[in-house]
Amino acid sequence: MIYEVRTYSLRTGAVAEFEDRFAKRKPLREKHSKLGAFWHTDFGPLNQVIHVWPYQDLAQRTAVRDAMAKDAEMNALPGGRDLIVEQQSDIMIPAPFMQPLGSRSFGSGNFYEMRIYTYSPGDLPKVLEAWGKAVPGREKLSPLAACFTSEIGGLNKFVHVWVYKDSNERNRIREESRKGGQWPPQSGVRPVRQENKLLIPASFSPLQ
Repeated sequence: MIYEVRTYSLRTGAVAEFEDRFAKRKPLREKHSKLGAFWHTDFGPLNQVIHVWPYQDLAQRTAVRDAMAKDAEMNALPGGRDLIVEQQSDIMIPAPFMQPLGSRSFGSGNFYEMRIYTYSPGDLPKVLEAWGKAVPGREKLSPLAACFTSEIGGLNKFVHVWVYKDSNERNRIREESRKGGQWPPQSGVRPVRQENKLLIPASFSPLQ
């Protein structure tokens, strides 16, 4: 299983229009493969949308994209190219301890925090080992919606996505998670770069 994480930076004020167009095209797009998640940024880099597509492998992704290019009915509907400033695509491998995207329901009214850590080459195996031991305890406080390492695109990235009801719950849980000394996981290596984004799911996103 692989996940393609597509991040589009849009023109200022264009998120609502992009999501409206995407929603209209979604039933046709999903004839080829299913959407895993769709968010827009609320904190962090603004005017971004992030959509996640699960595939069995790169061969399936190639076949799906070839079929999409030939789908006259879908392509007759307006897309969002005129609204896009920049596009980024990363092919991600799920962490061994990640539950498949969409295998759990988190209810509705949530927001998601995506944290992106970049490590030095060769450090990710240590990170995955430490996190694999610590995540079950951390998930007693809030669910881990997704956890990936990058395979194609920006390399040496470790991406984790957490579910919260609101910013107050996020702050409380982050403070509580540090009390036992088990979090953050002690891998013995530090990221060379860290960034985070607080994300709101689109109305049509499978993850709400």
